Amino acid sequence: MFIRTTAINKIKALTKFVKGIQGGTSAGKTFGVLPILIDIAAKNKLTEISVVAESIPHLKRGAMKDFKKIMKETGRWFDSRWNATDFKYTFANGSEIEFFSADNDAKLRGARRDYLYMNEANNMVFHAYTELASRTKLGVYLDWNPTNEFWFHTELQNDDDVDFIIVNYLDNEACPESAFNFINKAKEKAKTSSYWDNWYRVYGLGELGILEGVIFENYEIIDNIPAEAKLIGYGLDFGYSNDPTALVAVYDYDGKIICDECIYSTSLLNSDIISLMKQDKRLPIWADSAEPKSIEEIRRAGFNIKPVVKGADSITFGISVLQEKEMLITKSSINLIKELRAYSWDSDKTGKKLNKPIDSMNHAMDALRYFAMMALAIKKPRKIVLG
Repeated sequence: MFIRTTAINKIKALTKFVKGIQGGTSAGKTFGVLPILIDIAAKNKLTEISVVAESIPHLKRGAMKDFKKIMKETGRWFDSRWNATDFKYTFANGSEIEFFSADNDAKLRGARRDYLYMNEANNMVFHAYTELASRTKLGVYLDWNPTNEFWFHTELQNDDDVDFIIVNYLDNEACPESAFNFINKAKEKAKTSSYWDNWYRVYGLGELGILEGVIFENYEIIDNIPAEAKLIGYGLDFGYSNDPTALVAVYDYDGKIICDECIYSTSLLNSDIISLMKQDKRLPIWADSAEPKSIEEIRRAGFNIKPVVKGADSITFGISVLQEKEMLITKSSINLIKELRAYSWDSDKTGKKLNKPIDSMNHAMDALRYFAMMALAIKKPRKIVLG
């Protein structure tokens, strides 16, 4: 059921040409902007609207998926009006909403439009904004998570034709219960932890902050896996209800490693995981040793799956192995990319950094770390601690 949230009403009240929407996790930013644009398209004939994200995979799993859900929940979706090749929906009155990525130079310099929506604008360069906004007639919507300052704050925020608001999970009456509870737990942790204090301000309240102590900077995002790359195995982290199961493939490529997200989903049974794994069963899969029953079920299905060896320092050991590698991440690995950007060292209540990462938003990272510590390291951890 579609819910018109407080976030929608706040965004709809913005009147200036550029509308900047800063918000934390589960604040309803995308579900706030898209219904407004859908209403504009449906009520004003021949309106042209562009929705842009950093890559096509981000669009498919983000704004495009949300658009289809909103259209269906409001009774406006017709399969015959969706062009799956051009990612464009045409309304009965001739209005169109198109979806494309900011890495498409031809689209950046292409036709003019009436409205522009840049989803997760902080992941796109300022040049993409200037190319697109200069070809937009009636209005621009920008949204982002405020993990750090970016070009909106430095180049646009103080301009006369720019509106700016902050929304958070309390503005989203459709916020999933699991997300609501997680954020409230973070609020309690913020009382005794500088990390969680910053996390809650950024992802809970939507305030501008800096995620300190980010662990990995040694990676680049690539379009595709080169033909010369050799697949060498997988890392698997089990989840179920609130935590997703994550499977990450690792390739060797000219001394570098390529990481590709294969599975990232909640509520998967072992039978579901087995049906989703299409790889050569002979390749090694290093999995969380805390799930021996799951490992055995997958092994009986013919896969070469093994439990990781966990020691007192196995987490930092796996991290150190990855820090020594040059990592290439496929742009379709959107959850792995999000986790990499946020993967940070924990700290105590005084702000002192601890020798362990924050145990949050790390499912794909755990899968990658399992493979690294068992298959990429020259020296393996020795002490075994299960669980």
